[in-house]
Amino acid sequence: MNGTGPAALPVTGLVAFLSYHLLQRTIELALSRTNARRLLARGAREHGPGHFPALVVMHALFPVALVIEVVMLGARPGRFTWGWLALFAGAQLLRMASQRALGELWTARVIVLEGAPRVRSGVYRWLKHPNYLAVAIELLSAPLMFGAWRTAVVFSIANAFALRTRIRCEEQALAGAESEGRQAQDPALPEPLR
Repeated sequence: MNGTGPAALPVTGLVAFLSYHLLQRTIELALSRTNARRLLARGAREHGPGHFPALVVMHALFPVALVIEVVMLGARPGRFTWGWLALFAGAQLLRMASQRALGELWTARVIVLEGAPRVRSGVYRWLKHPNYLAVAIELLSAPLMFGAWRTAVVFSIANAFALRTRIRCEEQALAGAESEGRQAQDPALPEPLR
């Protein structure tokens, strides 16, 4: 990314990535907080708040691990750096498309407005969980841009376990919300016909 040879510390690239990462997460958390407040004011409920702190810790440790691997363990960008960068950029576009499709329904937490129909527009026409796919791609490609394979492996595995819980929670919450929406539309119908 910069420097005179393969052993040079990629300072510019690492600082640029970390700055982008911090700015992006700050903006997303502010947006999430705003959307959560609006949803809760409209009667939405949060589901599975117990797993959220583990996600926060994982995402907070990610840049720390990346810096340690690059600065202290000597990870360096390899010949596929530009490919990993392209994959990372694609993940960012997918993340933005997901947030755009969800609009005010997007939050970092699982907050569901009961009776609201499931979003099936935008990128959700083709993918069930595009934001989670974007995060998975990001946690793999971002460290590999710097040759930090240990960080890529550890955080990809941690993310897979976290998403297993998260997606199950979200699916149950959305199914419950849709069920309540059908019941509210016609409470006289028996459950299987709603």
